[in-house]
Amino acid sequence: MRVAAAQFTCAPTDVRVNIGQMVRLAEQAGADSAELIVFPELAVTGYELAATAADERLWLRADDPRLDPLRTTGIATVVNCAAPALDGHRPVIATYVYSAAGDLLTTCHKQHLFEEEQRFFTSADKDGRFELQGLRFSLATCFDNHFPDLVDRIADDGCDVHLASALYGTGRGIAERASIYPGIADRADVYVALANHVGPAGPVTGCGRAALWDTDGTLLAEADEQTPMFVVADIG
Repeated sequence: MRVAAAQFTCAPTDVRVNIGQMVRLAEQAGADSAELIVFPELAVTGYELAATAADERLWLRADDPRLDPLRTTGIATVVNCAAPALDGHRPVIATYVYSAAGDLLTTCHKQHLFEEEQRFFTSADKDGRFELQGLRFSLATCFDNHFPDLVDRIADDGCDVHLASALYGTGRGIAERASIYPGIADRADVYVALANHVGPAGPVTGCGRAALWDTDGTLLAEADEQTPMFVVADIG
C-alpha cells in the first residue's frame, strides 16, 4: 500500500479554502499512486483554538457536506478538525477517516490536550482503529503520541501502521518530531506517517517535515521545512 503524509499552511478559520488545499494534495497524491493521505491537526480550520471553539459553524460532523470534496478524491483521507461537543459546550479535536469510496471508516477524538487546548476543547478516551487493504491502522493526534501507553496499546492491538495528525513548531518541535515518531515505529513495530503544518499556524510556526518511517524507525520519506507538499512511501 502506498501512503502519503501532507503538510500545508492553513488559512485561519477558512474551511472552504483549507478543504480546497487538502483536495488538491489528495488528488496529486492519488496521481502519484497513493491510496491514503493523512493531513495535519485541525487542518480544516487551522490551529486557531479560541476562534474555532467559539464558532459552532467551524465544528464539522463526519457527514458535513463541506467535506464532500475530500470524500470524492478517489483515495482514502485522514481528516482532522473540530467536531461538535461531547460535554455540551466545548468541541473535540476529531479525526475522520474516509475510504476511497467516501465511506466513513472510523472516528476518533484527541485524548491528551496540549496546554491552551485544555481551555477550549474536550478530551476523549477512545483509541482510533480501522482496517484497509488487509492492514490494521491506529490513529493519534499530536500530543497523544507522547504517551508511552499509546505505544503499548498499538503493539498489543496488532496494528501495522500508525497515522499521526500533528502540529510541531520550529522551536523544540523539530527535535520532538524527530525522536517521538521513529521511536513509536521501532517500539510498536509499525510503519508511521506524520502530517504536520508548515508556516504560520495560530501562535506557532509549523516546522513542516511531514514524514514516514519504517517499522524499525528508519526514515522512508521526509518533506522540507517550508513547502506545502506531501511525501509518499510504500508500506506493508
